[in-house]
Amino acid sequence: MRVRTTLVGATALLLTAALAGPAVAAAGPAGGTRTVTAATTATDGHAGTRRALQEAVRAGVPGVTATAKDTHGTWSSTAGVGDVRTGAPRSAADRYRVGSITKTFVSTVLLQLEAEGRISLDDSVEKWLPGVVHGHGHDGHHVTVRQLLNHTSGIYNYTADEDFARTHLLADGFLEHRYDTLAPRDLVAVAMRHRPDFAPGTSWNYSNTNYVLAGMVIQKVTGHSYATEIDRRIINPLHLTATSLPGTRVTVPRPSGRAYSKLALTATGPTYDVTTLNPSLASSAGEMISDSADLDRFYSALLRGRLLPPGQLKEMRTTVKIDGAPEIRYGLGLMDLRLSCGVHVWGHDGGIHGSASLAATTADGRHSLALNFNGDWSGDTNAVLDKEFC
Repeated sequence: MRVRTTLVGATALLLTAALAGPAVAAAGPAGGTRTVTAATTATDGHAGTRRALQEAVRAGVPGVTATAKDTHGTWSSTAGVGDVRTGAPRSAADRYRVGSITKTFVSTVLLQLEAEGRISLDDSVEKWLPGVVHGHGHDGHHVTVRQLLNHTSGIYNYTADEDFARTHLLADGFLEHRYDTLAPRDLVAVAMRHRPDFAPGTSWNYSNTNYVLAGMVIQKVTGHSYATEIDRRIINPLHLTATSLPGTRVTVPRPSGRAYSKLALTATGPTYDVTTLNPSLASSAGEMISDSADLDRFYSALLRGRLLPPGQLKEMRTTVKIDGAPEIRYGLGLMDLRLSCGVHVWGHDGGIHGSASLAATTADGRHSLALNFNGDWSGDTNAVLDKEFC
């Protein structure tokens, strides 16, 4: 889920955390580099990545953490602070809210269900969720599960609703409602108050509503929540010990730092600690918590065929174009990004209050990077990605 409050109403789709507006000085000193299994000398192959992380802190991000894994081993680096009050540094082991990276997990489960013959991605949404996608021109009879997963459904994005933004994204509303519980049907109902963005299958627009519905489909097909299925099918088999779906739990498990946001339409003004919140406002579009090592392991396993049969992995990597972003194509919960040097990587970004994350891997799954900024108004995750893979 991308709920970047400085971009309310926008379809934040790029694998980047760059925000418009002036840079804001970070509180606290820049942190250092932490080694896991690889050296961190200037010749370790990650010097450019480290500089990009430090530049994000200079641009105003309070603190950053990143972990890369390739054929030479595992490398981690941090910069800035995890807590602006105490000056405590970020850790390579930090757990953080990953936002829309959740979408890749949800899509993987649905593709597994397709491989098991329990659902077709060409089924209509109406078949599984009768009467849910209805109103103001929305009609679930004409929307397929596949169109949910690649954002070609035309279904309105509930986080773009102005009332939702005032209540849950901007300062006054968020501070009053940060612990409210929202059911998936509540979120879909917000979208149904608007007309569709376009007729199903005729264009592309990023919509968090698509993945709230995808999570509801998983429950209808399996009889279990999407969180239970992700645990059973992905988290437990891959031993992703730092990854969880918190539901309505408002805290982030330790080790973790704090998360900060402007809760505003600009990158200026006061900074708020938004670490605790009820992630039900993101649901299956973006509630997950993880760490960088787990995200590396997940995307590597996915692209190496450990989670999906060849046919379903091919479907996931079948992409559609995004107008205005020629360097990005979107598959089924998976982005194909062409970097400045021509290298293609596969992954997803994610944003939620006070947290901007990115995870990507090469097509063979042998070189992965995952990172997190603990502020949502500045910095450029795409620059880090470029330095790591180019």
